[in-house]
Amino acid sequence: MEINTREQKPLKTIREGEAEICLTSDKVFYNPVQEFNRDLSIAVLSSFIDDYKADKTNRLKTKFKAKDTNDNTDQIIDLENPQVEFEILEALSATGLRSIRYAKEIKGITKIIANDLSKEAVKTIKENIVHNKVQDLVSTSHEDACMLMYQHKMPSKRFAAIDLDPYGCPSIFLDSAVQSVQDGGLLLITATDMAVLAGNSPETCYCKYGAALRILLQCIEQHANRYSRYIEPLLSISADFYVRVFVKVHTGAIHCKKTTSKLSMVYHCVGCGHLTLQPLGGFKPNPTEKNPNQSKAFLPIAPPVKEMCEHCNQRHHLGGPIWSAPIHNESFVTKVLMHVEDNPELFKTSKRLEGILSMVREELHDVPLYYTMDRLFGRVHLETMPMLIMRSAIMNGGYKVSYSHAAKNSVKTNAPGHFIWDIVRTWEKTHPIKPNKSIVDLTERPDANPISRRDGRLRFQFNPLPFWGPGTKASTRVGEEKMSKSTLNQNKYTKKEEKHNKRDHSPPSEDESRKKTINVSDAEA
Repeated sequence: MEINTREQKPLKTIREGEAEICLTSDKVFYNPVQEFNRDLSIAVLSSFIDDYKADKTNRLKTKFKAKDTNDNTDQIIDLENPQVEFEILEALSATGLRSIRYAKEIKGITKIIANDLSKEAVKTIKENIVHNKVQDLVSTSHEDACMLMYQHKMPSKRFAAIDLDPYGCPSIFLDSAVQSVQDGGLLLITATDMAVLAGNSPETCYCKYGAALRILLQCIEQHANRYSRYIEPLLSISADFYVRVFVKVHTGAIHCKKTTSKLSMVYHCVGCGHLTLQPLGGFKPNPTEKNPNQSKAFLPIAPPVKEMCEHCNQRHHLGGPIWSAPIHNESFVTKVLMHVEDNPELFKTSKRLEGILSMVREELHDVPLYYTMDRLFGRVHLETMPMLIMRSAIMNGGYKVSYSHAAKNSVKTNAPGHFIWDIVRTWEKTHPIKPNKSIVDLTERPDANPISRRDGRLRFQFNPLPFWGPGTKASTRVGEEKMSKSTLNQNKYTKKEEKHNKRDHSPPSEDESRKKTINVSDAEA
């Protein structure tokens, strides 16, 4: 492909990883802050691809060995070293930077489709594919992302991995995405606007306490269940202004029945901020002679809390559902971390990757939400306790504690709420609320009552009539033109009916009689 450099002189050249992107238009979106997002995605895919191919190979071998070996000897021999394809779709590609980096920095990829709805973006992607010499791996597509994925929902056409990094909320793409990824394949999804998923209310507790990731995961699981599929979160990150999740998609209607045990409603106390989870379902042992390990689904007793909070006697708000099962796979996170540590030169943000992945690995995976120190102590107007003292107090009580990677001053713990508030009360004994700096005398003074009030004068005017207030704006219009639309439309159907009845019972006009006579004459003729 020959590019006319005189007409298409690059406005900007971007170098990231092993890719070099030339932008010839300022209408194509590029966000440099997302370099960490792209580095993390490359580390995850590099760690995932070998596991995916090994799993696919084992499935193929099992499938063919189950058949008659006499008729399939050649196929079994061919499967000793099968060539498992790994095709990636970047549904919203923009500059094509992510796809080009995938092609140049990840080994084992068979094909990448870089799609965008913008003609200008697709043109830029094509030019950069040639510029980076990755035509053998990357191809372009100018399609609506949802329609493109729906075209690949058949098992033989599905992608091994789908990357969704929209500008805003990914909700409109989830239905098509969960259908068009291979069984055991990977979805990489970014959300920069959680208002669509979580509701735009500041009172919803699950928006305030680190549940953004869990809201997105619940939404993906909900879409997957419609097609007898379910998700397995491998890694879930909250960073900067967005959340990023990496989930495997599996097929199995029987496993979808377990979804209710992974979701919970959240009761949030408006006073002390205490959180109580209400699982939507659960499983209990139900052994039989044939299957001693059999379990049975059950619905939990609700609600788990009283109307008023047991700690501060304030009301609860209800939020959810959220994903309350683990949001990380610890062994997979360890594998990604080791890949970054072994190849720091491949990632400009390697230090940050190592730090966040280390924190993720340390998190308590069976504790869904967390406290924040400033909010916890701010509710009772106390000086915030040092983090190490708080963590020590929890551990001294025999409970577990960790940070959350999503917040610097977070406390994730399996300690009950009453124990946390006991720690706060103990802290208050040695760090009481600071006294007022000014001396305040609350003795009532006679001269505090003004003379006008003492004399009983009418000081504040009461409304003399109901709906007292300024009149309507002056207008030169009169009659019906002056009426508001709502006034004009009052009883409009009744008025039409009365007009219709009046017309039917009134004698016909001279013109109508003449018209009727002409019509009758024509008919007789």
